[in-house]
Amino acid sequence: MHVVVGGASGFLGSALVSHLRDQGHQVTRLVRSGTPGPDASLWDPAAGRIDQVLVDRADAVVNLSGATIARWPRTKSYKKQLWSSRVDSTTTIARAVAASSSPTVLLSGSAMGIYGADRGQDRLTESAGRGEGFLADLCVAWEGATVEAEQAGQRVVHLRTGLPLDDEGGLLGPMLLPFKLGLGPRLGNGRQRMSVMSRRDWVRAVAFLLERESISGPVNLSLPEAPTNAEFTNTLGDVLGRPTVLVAPAPVLRVALGALSDDLLGSLRMVPRVLLDNGFVFEDADLASALRSALA
Repeated sequence: MHVVVGGASGFLGSALVSHLRDQGHQVTRLVRSGTPGPDASLWDPAAGRIDQVLVDRADAVVNLSGATIARWPRTKSYKKQLWSSRVDSTTTIARAVAASSSPTVLLSGSAMGIYGADRGQDRLTESAGRGEGFLADLCVAWEGATVEAEQAGQRVVHLRTGLPLDDEGGLLGPMLLPFKLGLGPRLGNGRQRMSVMSRRDWVRAVAFLLERESISGPVNLSLPEAPTNAEFTNTLGDVLGRPTVLVAPAPVLRVALGALSDDLLGSLRMVPRVLLDNGFVFEDADLASALRSALA
């Protein structure tokens, strides 16, 4: 296939590009500046500019563009950047896909934040309702930005990504040093669920979705069973061979971290029902396997 990728230089995008090329696919990266090489194309999502001929000739477009959600504090100006970087890029690509002269699948980024910050122990399949708060509002608008492609009859998949695990960044990036020093704590009571999966399985799942013409709409990208924070803490300590006896009490986290503590103490128990029902086979199907893969 010929796949066009937006956000190709990011933590997930760079791994996806490498995987697709290893599988024999042709990949063209969308870049915003510089002199593009033969494998890249300039675009300006804020201005709505993209090479329509490129999209016409592509079999698929994957859009992972967007400013990092992990940055703090989320000031009013940064929230605006989070919003525009996702909605503008998705709208630009969706319009090009809608106008394409040939069938083109669009795999568009989304996130577990669509379910809100804290849903307790509820099992959240793709049919679960949306949550509340800024991230839920953002994800709803993000997914809604693909409407023109959907109305044109193109296949659209929303990648509701959880917490991909890899030692190159993401969730594990800031955690590894304290855990390697034996200072990795359980957060609060540790009962909150963490919707994680290995980055290796994330890229495999996206490649799987590219080829499954029967799949459209939202798809959860997470382990079949989301571990609790206590399970995550103990398992990471076991994989690293380090003790995990410390606890960061919830009241202390709320005082020290403010609104960031909501992300750390909230519980989202995603279930990747669409992947499971369509026969996707996880290489790292449990937490210990996902962590070993991430740290390999």
